[in-house]
Amino acid sequence: MLQAIANLGGWLLMMGQNDRSESLFYYFRIEDQVPENHLLRLIDRYVSFDFVRGKLRASYSETGRPSIDPEVLLRILLLGYLYGITSERKLLEELRMHLAWRWFTGLGFDQELPHHSTFSKNRHGRFQESNLFQELFERIVEQCMAAGLVKGEQMSVDGSFIMANASHHSRIPREQLKEAARVNYGARKYLEEVEKENGDGEAMHEQNKVSTTDPDSTYLTKGNRAAELGYFDNYLIDNESCVIVGVQATAARLSQESVAARDMIDRYCERYGRRPKGVAADTTYGNGEMLQWLDEREIAGYIRVKENPKGQPTDLYGINQFTYVPEENCYICPEGKVLKYTGINKHGVPGVPLQWGI
Repeated sequence: MLQAIANLGGWLLMMGQNDRSESLFYYFRIEDQVPENHLLRLIDRYVSFDFVRGKLRASYSETGRPSIDPEVLLRILLLGYLYGITSERKLLEELRMHLAWRWFTGLGFDQELPHHSTFSKNRHGRFQESNLFQELFERIVEQCMAAGLVKGEQMSVDGSFIMANASHHSRIPREQLKEAARVNYGARKYLEEVEKENGDGEAMHEQNKVSTTDPDSTYLTKGNRAAELGYFDNYLIDNESCVIVGVQATAARLSQESVAARDMIDRYCERYGRRPKGVAADTTYGNGEMLQWLDEREIAGYIRVKENPKGQPTDLYGINQFTYVPEENCYICPEGKVLKYTGINKHGVPGVPLQWGI
């Protein structure tokens, strides 16, 4: 018994106990605490942010107090996108505690963090006006191409619906928008932007009703789903590497997917000096205008043509029953009638932009 008590006492003496006391100072380098294979180390090693200051130089005054380094702001916003933090208040809370994030932004523990309102001011001001995010995106694509990841020969394009943070109850008739702008900041800001972009002209994608919460959002219904307010986020993707090489936000209109696809391909060609050999897409892009645009640029379109969008039985003749006569630039229908080309129907039925008539 005495031996057992003695052994138990020895175990108690050998057991460690943390008293949770806090030292006044800690002596260590943040650099030594971040693993070499950490994601942020890889990004910092291969992506240069040196262009930021030159890009925004004209947006800053030569007098007054020094501002927060715009490269630091961009790096903090990039952390939010990488780790899925949409709240800037929450983002700064995490940055205050995270060693790797501190290292990536270059902010030591003795440096004050930016106020959360600084981000919204710059995001809607300098960053948006200078197209800074687009520039950063395209420079990262250049790095992927330099590393041999992106071949750019075969691509795919598609758009995803992004729901707006607005209720359909917030929609009011367009003619009431000016009256609502007197007390509603969102409506007032929207009208100011429309006037700046279009002057006295009419706004694009004009709707009979507009949301006062998010006036830029548009109503979309697709398939059996209920109509929702939102946008389209369009992507151009390299098939071999699955790297996104183009991105563009548009109104939630099916016609805008084809417009965005053409814009992204054109921008890719201008920026990187190469053109894809083929582009794949779903039936939404299977309209004559899009297919003709690809054909003129010698890009093979792997797209299903939208002959009968609703899939309903029809007694109309199929395309394969018409005979094309190149010399006359016309078609002969099964009844022997001549259909001549008359022009492009820009406001017609999606998928039938070319007009032919007897």
